[in-house]
Amino acid sequence: MLRIKWELLLMAIICWQRGHTDNHEAKKRLGHVTVVVVGGTGDLARKYLWQGFFQLYADQVGKGHTFSFYGGGLSPSEKGTPLLFGILKELACPQELSAERCTLVKDQFLHLSKYHQLKTTEDYEKLSQQIKQQLGQEGMVEAGRLFYLSVPAFAYADIAEKINNTCRPPSDAWLRVVLEKPFGHNLYSAQALDKKLSDQLKEKEMYRIDHYLGKQVVSKILPFRKENKKLLDPIWNKHHIERIEIVLKETLDAKGRIQFYDQYGVIRDVLQNHLTEVMTLLLMNLPANLSNSMEILQNKLNFLASLQHVDNSNAVVGQYQAYNGEVQEELNKTNDYFSLTPTFAGVVINVNNAQYEGIPIFMTSGKALDERVSYARVLFKNNVFCIQDPKNVQCKSKQIIFYLGHGNLQYPAILVSKNLFKPELLNSGDWKEVTEYKDVNVLGLPLCDYYIQSPVTPREAYCELISHVFLGRKDSFISAEGLLASWAFWTPLLEGLSRVFPRVYPGGEANGNLLNFQLQGHQVAFSHEAVVNVINPSTEDNFQVMQGKYRSSEMVSAWAQELVERLASDLLLAAEEAIREEGQFHLALSGGSSPVALLRALALNLYTFPWRNTHIWQVDERCVPHTETGSNFRSIHDLLLQYIHIPYFNIHPMPVHLTQRLCVEEDGGPALYEKEINKHVNGSNFHYVLLGVGQDGHTASLFQDTKLENDEERLVILTESPIKPHQRMSLTFTAINRARRVGVLIMGKSKHELVSQLSRIKGESSKYPITKVQPKTGTLIWYIDYDALLG
Repeated sequence: MLRIKWELLLMAIICWQRGHTDNHEAKKRLGHVTVVVVGGTGDLARKYLWQGFFQLYADQVGKGHTFSFYGGGLSPSEKGTPLLFGILKELACPQELSAERCTLVKDQFLHLSKYHQLKTTEDYEKLSQQIKQQLGQEGMVEAGRLFYLSVPAFAYADIAEKINNTCRPPSDAWLRVVLEKPFGHNLYSAQALDKKLSDQLKEKEMYRIDHYLGKQVVSKILPFRKENKKLLDPIWNKHHIERIEIVLKETLDAKGRIQFYDQYGVIRDVLQNHLTEVMTLLLMNLPANLSNSMEILQNKLNFLASLQHVDNSNAVVGQYQAYNGEVQEELNKTNDYFSLTPTFAGVVINVNNAQYEGIPIFMTSGKALDERVSYARVLFKNNVFCIQDPKNVQCKSKQIIFYLGHGNLQYPAILVSKNLFKPELLNSGDWKEVTEYKDVNVLGLPLCDYYIQSPVTPREAYCELISHVFLGRKDSFISAEGLLASWAFWTPLLEGLSRVFPRVYPGGEANGNLLNFQLQGHQVAFSHEAVVNVINPSTEDNFQVMQGKYRSSEMVSAWAQELVERLASDLLLAAEEAIREEGQFHLALSGGSSPVALLRALALNLYTFPWRNTHIWQVDERCVPHTETGSNFRSIHDLLLQYIHIPYFNIHPMPVHLTQRLCVEEDGGPALYEKEINKHVNGSNFHYVLLGVGQDGHTASLFQDTKLENDEERLVILTESPIKPHQRMSLTFTAINRARRVGVLIMGKSKHELVSQLSRIKGESSKYPITKVQPKTGTLIWYIDYDALLG
């Protein structure tokens, strides 16, 4: 009773000090808000959360709400209470409060705060009873309850169930539950967590927090784009933007956080959430209404859906030198244990839409680097060629920088180079134009070459977001759909990198240029080779490319990279020969994993390949729509076709999807493809057919049980695979053996046993369909890497 009376007295004093009250606020119904910080004595709560709730209380006192604050923890009250109040007494005064007023507000905040053990269901029931009792005694109307879960993610589902079963407010009051990242470890764990939480809480009740969305500069990306729409619209596209960089560099290591960090690494910790959110705000379609959280969410989802698939070829990873020792120490691992968790990552992302197609997005973060800084930079093309005076502003970089803080500048700001345009000042009243310049450079330009805007008063990200939770603003938080869309994008890369050894770097200034990375065509690689001391190099290191015989045909062997380069070179020679003789080159490509490295090499390196005179055919196809990731044609498109200039009518996908059905015999798909081959390919003889071989010896989609006796003259048939998807379409051995050249590519140690078995077989074997590949007048060449050949 005394607590509530004291709070009402304080509100009266504050209002008297102000001299007036806001009429709009005064009309609000008086309501009581209960705030519960679960994990209220932990590190995050100590550093950020209680300061945020103190700021919220200071902002809201006297505006129509009353408050209670509970710090919840596993410890009993006699242990938890002194810990909590030790934190609360150290809270700093908000800048806008005078010292006298801060003392008054802080004293009341402490009076309204209490520790409560929250361990069992009974503990949550007691909390709920205490809230109801307090409201009943004072005759207060309940506005809502805010639970902030500052606990490990594995505890979310259990706590959500306890809140749902025991601590829900009345139906006319709101419930808001704040969840800290990580929200899962990959797509599958995120889906499982979402299912558990959604069984207990409604989506509108969950506030998944990403503190980057509370940073003042990040929160102004959309308003800046909106205010400057007329100036940005003509240049915010692939014709004017050269590249985009999204960077978060840290000088700290992971020491003390290893138990968490070694499970997640830098991509899960930073790129999948913080930097992806920044990228989305930069490049999503502008909503018509910046206050419409549903429209913002939908535009985010549309943008994430437009991102091109990323894999190992689009990323580099590193690990600071001391990390593995820290893992061994903190996780009690033996000296021979080696962690593959990356502490540095550089990824290049591309967008598959007409506006941003071809603009590389460099995204990078790492620990133990040379400086602490975070920014997003949009670098524009500069077509000015300066004959003299290269220091003239028109000769310098054109760029917009969303500078989140630290680094040379030390404060958050939005910078626009003066050779681009003068931006409109953000009209919220909380931002100012900077006219006094330090003698520092920011990303290549002195401050005097920028128009600069900065917040009038710096505010902590958690303070901003806690305020948004209180106000029910969902646009500053992660939705379930947005979370799963982000994980769907990043999970394939994470799975691919799980077996990659990160480059070791010393840390700090000593890194030098070791972590610089570059875009080579469509692949990403470190710019400089790491220095490696090789002890007793084996004689295998002297092998380059070896030629010989295999199953009575030509064989080329080399290590994987050299083998792919040799095959690409041979394809180029075959294409040039065919075009000299007939004016066009007909190339049939098989599906599966075998040609992946080759397709990348063709897209990346062979700029002289005569694509305009080349026709691309399929050797086989799975009976799925071409837009699905399991489609062989989709793979050919994603790895090759989208990167080369080839006439659309020179691309010939297998017709597996006709009359809205997949591979139905009556639809005549094989006959249609055979007719197309006869129409375009002279004598139905492909110039080159590239095949792979499965571990069971199948090739194309011709398997051990494939019946071909009645199809000897057919070029294309439907087949059945022993693995899903079962239905396939494939060229027959008749079509394959008519080719001028047939290349068979076999790579990887998993194929060593198959290569050994095939070498012992003379002639054909029904068990191994690949043995039926015997060109009648053409040439058969086996391309086998050393892993497959030597094991």
